Amino acid sequence: MKDLVKFIAEALVDHPEQVEVSEVEGEQTSVVELKVAKEDLGKVIGKQGRTARAMRTILSAASAKLKKRSVLEIIE
Repeated sequence: MKDLVKFIAEALVDHPEQVEVSEVEGEQTSVVELKVAKEDLGKVIGKQGRTARAMRTILSAASAKLKKRSVLEIIE
């Protein structure tokens, strides 16, 4: 899941070298934390949160295939 989020985020931003992704795993749920450069935050979130929502949808579909639950947190 971590690699998937990193791949999508790097494709969206102007500074892909500043993309940081960490994953905190629990028993049934894993939290994927995404950190980008301050000027790229708007690109990752998108208008009215559409890009972030799309990333969360892709993440939940991929994690459902693994029978787990994943949550995407975008950290400022």
